[in-house]
Amino acid sequence: MVFISGDLGAKRLGLLRQLVPQATTIAVLIYPNTPETEAERKDLLAAAQATGQQLLVIDVKSASDIAAAITMAAARGAGALLGGTGPFFFNNRALLVELAGRHAIPAMYSTREYSGNGGMASYGANLPDAFRQAGIYVGRILKGEKPADLPVIQSTKIDFIINLKTAKTLGLEFHPQLLATADEVIE
Repeated sequence: MVFISGDLGAKRLGLLRQLVPQATTIAVLIYPNTPETEAERKDLLAAAQATGQQLLVIDVKSASDIAAAITMAAARGAGALLGGTGPFFFNNRALLVELAGRHAIPAMYSTREYSGNGGMASYGANLPDAFRQAGIYVGRILKGEKPADLPVIQSTKIDFIINLKTAKTLGLEFHPQLLATADEVIE
């Protein structure tokens, strides 16, 4: 089972730019030295260069680094934040959302669970659907299929969630056309 959250970094960056077009600098949090996050770093830097977007890339390796990174982003004038992908950030999502809110930095995250916790927006794999697919895969193995004979499965359901309540707290309003592209709007 493969989650594609890191592969969607450039799309997430583009959506964040639409949500917060006045942000001249966007801070990006990366958990370094994993194949997924390093590929995401490369994709984000290429996407930013193609559009002329200024990125402030900050490596984060511990929960205490999250606080320091968001404080640094705010001090350097980041107008928006792209939360990192992967298990480290997912496991620290409540802290990440809380600190972005405390510093009043509009943020985009990789899964709907962040938006459900008060994050402004998320775009990424639908985890319940991905886990359902994993269950089907396990069922095939339990019925006797050899794992080596099974294809790699990749999550296919992608969700774009906007937490309008959080956006309003940050003083942001979105064009109705942009809201219409969201799979869910939390009010």
